[in-house]
Amino acid sequence: MTTYNTEIKGRVHSIQSLAALDGPGLRYAIFLQGCNLRCGCCHNPDTHDPCGANEYSARELVEKATRYRGYFGKVGGITISGGEPLMQAEFAAEIFRLAKEADINTCLDTSGSIMNDRVRELLSLTDRVLLDVKYTTEEKYKKYVGCSLSSVLSFLDYLKEINMPTTLRQVIIPTLNDTEENIIALKEIKEKHQNVDKIELLPFKKLCTVKYEKLGIPFPFSNLPEPTPADMTRLEELLGQQ
Repeated sequence: MTTYNTEIKGRVHSIQSLAALDGPGLRYAIFLQGCNLRCGCCHNPDTHDPCGANEYSARELVEKATRYRGYFGKVGGITISGGEPLMQAEFAAEIFRLAKEADINTCLDTSGSIMNDRVRELLSLTDRVLLDVKYTTEEKYKKYVGCSLSSVLSFLDYLKEINMPTTLRQVIIPTLNDTEENIIALKEIKEKHQNVDKIELLPFKKLCTVKYEKLGIPFPFSNLPEPTPADMTRLEELLGQQ
């Protein structure tokens, strides 16, 4: 029998009450503090420090989310993102457990770089995973992310094992992954995992530059261009999704 910690609190970077880009439908998106990775394209460097931000209880967050239930419709609900939410897997699981009690859909946005019993418990309470596959080569993962592609693919293998509906996401960064070879590799990953029903390509943006300046740290990809709409259309056509 699973024992739940109803008093657990977690550190929350920010909340978006009606998010339209964080899973199906409109979502109450909770961005947890703390990240184990250092992605060159990170647009939220202020989430890195696990000791930063404000504390909330899981019950407090779900009670706030229920105020927006009327906007969720049949497919909307709560999304937990970050930072990296797997760093606070026990807290995230309690949020999702309470969401399930309230009949609210649950979605997890993660890099898939951590796997342990707490993460497996969290996934047992999750309706959909948004999995960030940042690159499709081991070399670029180690150079620009700080973890291994193999650990992400192992995470995806587990999602396949439990038949978890999964969306693969990738930020398109010119000169690094805006190639036909990368798109073909993404499609091959999808084909090997029948639980993956969609791939989303997201354009790299540099609006986060001001955050790096405020923190007094360099933005690793400040010298790289943003993709043009034509670039994104070309890659979407290569992807071939309806």
